[in-house]
Amino acid sequence: MVKISSRSPGKPATIHDQKLERGKGGELHQFAEGDGPVLTTAQGGLVSDDHNTLKIGERGPTLIEDFHFREKIFHFDHERIPERVVHARGYGAHGYFETYESLAKYTRADIFQRAGEKTPAFVRFSTVAGSKGSFDLARDVRGFAVKLYTKEGNWDIVGNNIPVFFIQDAIRFPDIIHAVKPEPDRAFPQAQSAHDNFWDFISLTPESMHMVMWIMSDRAIPRSFRFMEGFGVHTFRFVNAKDESTFVKFHWKPKLGLQSVVWNEAVKINGADPDFHRRDLWNAVQSGNFPEWELRVQLFDQTFADNFEFDVLDATKIIPEEVLEPIPVGRLVLDRMPENFFAETEQVAFMTQNVPPGVDFSNDPLLQGRNFSYLDTQLKRLGGPNFTHIPINAPKCPLHHFQQDGHMAMRNPVGRVNYQPNSFGEGPRESPQRGFRTFADAEEGQKVRLRAESFADHYSQARQFFNSQTPPEQRHIAMALTFELSKVETPVIRERMVAHLLNIDEGLADTVADELGMKQLPKPADAAAAPRDDLDPSPALSIIENGPNSFAGRKVGVLVSQGADAVILKKLQSAIEKEGAAVEVIAPKVGGVEAADGSWIGAKHMIDGGPSVLFDAVALILSEAGAERLTGEAAARDFVADAFAHCKFIAFTSGAVPLLQKAGVDPEADEGLIGLDDPKAIISFVESCRKLRLWSREMAVKL
Repeated sequence: MVKISSRSPGKPATIHDQKLERGKGGELHQFAEGDGPVLTTAQGGLVSDDHNTLKIGERGPTLIEDFHFREKIFHFDHERIPERVVHARGYGAHGYFETYESLAKYTRADIFQRAGEKTPAFVRFSTVAGSKGSFDLARDVRGFAVKLYTKEGNWDIVGNNIPVFFIQDAIRFPDIIHAVKPEPDRAFPQAQSAHDNFWDFISLTPESMHMVMWIMSDRAIPRSFRFMEGFGVHTFRFVNAKDESTFVKFHWKPKLGLQSVVWNEAVKINGADPDFHRRDLWNAVQSGNFPEWELRVQLFDQTFADNFEFDVLDATKIIPEEVLEPIPVGRLVLDRMPENFFAETEQVAFMTQNVPPGVDFSNDPLLQGRNFSYLDTQLKRLGGPNFTHIPINAPKCPLHHFQQDGHMAMRNPVGRVNYQPNSFGEGPRESPQRGFRTFADAEEGQKVRLRAESFADHYSQARQFFNSQTPPEQRHIAMALTFELSKVETPVIRERMVAHLLNIDEGLADTVADELGMKQLPKPADAAAAPRDDLDPSPALSIIENGPNSFAGRKVGVLVSQGADAVILKKLQSAIEKEGAAVEVIAPKVGGVEAADGSWIGAKHMIDGGPSVLFDAVALILSEAGAERLTGEAAARDFVADAFAHCKFIAFTSGAVPLLQKAGVDPEADEGLIGLDDPKAIISFVESCRKLRLWSREMAVKL
């Protein structure tokens, strides 16, 4: 509960005077002593609690009468025109969802009644914090929003590539987004969380610590939309024809496996190609290499929910896959790009409340708030109530209702009657049998603004996530935290974050503190619930442990020079394409080069425009004279040095040795450098590339 403390009058409060008081559920309430202003609504009403929506009981549904939340989210929804407040930079594609087997036992949703059923789909991927003009490889959550045009209306699974979120209650959503956006007095940094405001909020919000581990991990810098997972984040319900409920969580698993980049690589990709993810998706679909994900669901009943170690209504928690295995139920295939980006990708409107009969909501307070907010958002973004008339948003099933007029109405009721009931026998009527029926869950309790005690453990799953990472991934988390906090100018914010890290992993906290030059460690942050150390690691949380064991869908950049061996190039191209990967040729000039046999080798990129960061592996097919000339070009040296530093596999002909050496790379440094003069070496190179990276090299490089 919120409490107001007082102190001697006349002394103004400062950031150093602020105290933190913990609520029942472990949330931190910040208040200032003295005569400082009390938070009010825009109408001047005094606010008692700005951290929790009004609910029936501490775990009950959010009430529509919560005028403070309504006003706060209403204003937030309309802060930006015309782009989205969040997820402004997005890219989408059309496709279909194919059901594997009937799920009638669990849900009456028509989409899951027949094996082989194909449902049209549109998917939009996005970053969260940046504007439409920001770059693709920001360290950020990625939106993964799926619109399924079912025979019973549109179903929007509006998720992310990370299964948890920063906050537990939707009333705090404007605050987390305000904090991560460019600071309002200076309008920067753009598409970055490495600044004081963000980490100030995070360091005062212990419930964010699990998400912090995810966002500082490689999950936040995916190599491609095609190589990342998607999650519905919240707990939903399936409801069958007997009105029996089963809880469900949604997972999208990429067919091509997981893959990310390292931070140094992300920075350089943003400079070389800020549209890297967009271009990758476009090229994949246009070339017929259709991206595919498998939908898997975690199904559980009330007994499981009651006995699970954490509250299934808490959006900052997961159910590990090793505890509850996700069941495959269908596949999502993207096979067509939009004909017009603005008409489709930019105007598509996703809303969590769009569900078909047979899918229902839980009392997750973050989900409850999203259900309220998303419809409201479309009014400002798309200009009026008729945004469903826009083709990308229009259902593909028959429509029957009495809604009419409004801005940009494209269809209205036909005939005399535009209301019901009516005595003319005209128009549609509701159907208790076929229509959406809310699961009749029993609710009781006082109307309160309170966080449930079952939401109070903010560190245990953060620790579990960190412990589930491989050593390279743990290093990346430490490096990311160090970089981000090094950009924070206020020392007390850095100290507060390290205090939280001590509750997650002492080694991680010690590393970050040392890299930041902190003379001593702070005390661990107070924890509302003692962090647990008995949670087993979950291998499913590691990207490296869930790689593809295949090089399919990836790309090799081949640097060639005058006098290159065309035979080796042709054999390499053939082997890589047989693997299901692609080859792009880079040359000193984009026109290409003349090979040793007099043939012409065309190029896709000139060396300055085709750096190795754009590729998953590289090959150097150079004559000795050509390599000597390239040693004088910084772009060529960087091509090699970056590929080596980013732990990529490098194939090379003997003529390329001078360039390797000039770039500071020993041709015999490790097994990731493969000479192509041996006829069997091409196969060896392709097989090695299936590992994607040689992580053992990373400690020697010390990026």
